[in-house]
Amino acid sequence: MLLEMRDICKNYPQGREVVKILKHVDLTIDQGDYLAIMGPSGSGKTTLMNLIGCLDVPTSGTYRLDGEDVSKASENRLADVRNSTLGFVFQSFYLLPKLSARENVALPLLYAGVKKRERLRRAEEALKMVGLGERIDFMPNQLSGGQQQRVAIARAMINRPKLLLADEPTGALDTASGRQVMDLFDELNENGATIVLITHEPKVGARARRLRRILDGALLPEEGSENDGEA
Repeated sequence: MLLEMRDICKNYPQGREVVKILKHVDLTIDQGDYLAIMGPSGSGKTTLMNLIGCLDVPTSGTYRLDGEDVSKASENRLADVRNSTLGFVFQSFYLLPKLSARENVALPLLYAGVKKRERLRRAEEALKMVGLGERIDFMPNQLSGGQQQRVAIARAMINRPKLLLADEPTGALDTASGRQVMDLFDELNENGATIVLITHEPKVGARARRLRRILDGALLPEEGSENDGEA
């Protein structure tokens, strides 16, 4: 088991009151899973993603990631876990405009202390993996939205994370580009990547092998996903 959440609650103070954002969430994910968490705005899905991604800690409950209890980990330890275990893809691509596609993808390796020649070699391999081998030296403004998101996916995978988290990854894309990005997630999962996908779009959620809905901070029982939808 790669991820296990038990009785997770997340509260935020609001004046003299406490707002309960997540309510007694239980969630398990095995290596190789492909899970979509789907819910409307305000359902708590972004808060849940932040907890899964070690960007925040729960108010109560237990969260074990790759065998480690990170429920009450320090900020420094959470940063280490994010760098070593997790990869992130967001709705906004967050590419640095003055760096090429290859240089953007190589950035996590720079922070990890990998030498320049090796990190550029691995970045080029990652870009080939996402179908951008001919555009490794293109700047972000020379790429379409779908291509920029594929660069972001290559960057997220460059450190070979044990868990890839995607938060509304097709939200800023047209239908055709969104479908291409979802095809890439399918391929990554078929090759062994473990993926958690946050979305409000039914056609995107249907692409995953597992589907959980979140409503008013509560994670509903798992339902079947036929994996035959089209983004």
